[in-house]
Amino acid sequence: METWLLILGMLVITFLTRYSFFAWPRLRFPHLVEQGLHYVPVAVLTAIVVPGMLMPTGQWALRWDNAYLLAGVLAIVIAALTRHLLATIAGGLAAFFLLRWAFGQLPI
Repeated sequence: METWLLILGMLVITFLTRYSFFAWPRLRFPHLVEQGLHYVPVAVLTAIVVPGMLMPTGQWALRWDNAYLLAGVLAIVIAALTRHLLATIAGGLAAFFLLRWAFGQLPI
């Protein structure tokens, strides 16, 4: 029951925030808020990805055989050096699967 209440609450909040732009189309945010909203996608993606890198099994995994962490760090380096989204995704995925293969972690 708690799960359904949580899902319903998320639905209501998401609907109201998205509907507000249609209900009040002339609503404008202050310049400082607009600047802050620019960083929301990066913050959300980081909040989703980083826990999976640091705790892939639900516990801290700061080890050299953590393919998630090593591939994530390599993807960060690729992104910083190239500023190219496709290169970052391809390099990170290639590193992840190569590391999983090297560590014997791929399912058979």
